[in-house]
Amino acid sequence: MYGWIWRHLPGGTGLKALQALVLVVAVCALLLFVVFPWVEPQLPFNDVTVD
Repeated sequence: MYGWIWRHLPGGTGLKALQALVLVVAVCALLLFVVFPWVEPQLPFNDVTVD
């Protein structure tokens, strides 16, 4: 998968590295601000019962 992405990015090695870095940051931001807040209420970690 990573090889496929690398081959399809335009430019030389430096530009490809910069574009790959931007892609990684964009995916991390998407996960942090969209996916994780959406999934968190559906997880059972807050349903703790102590008797």
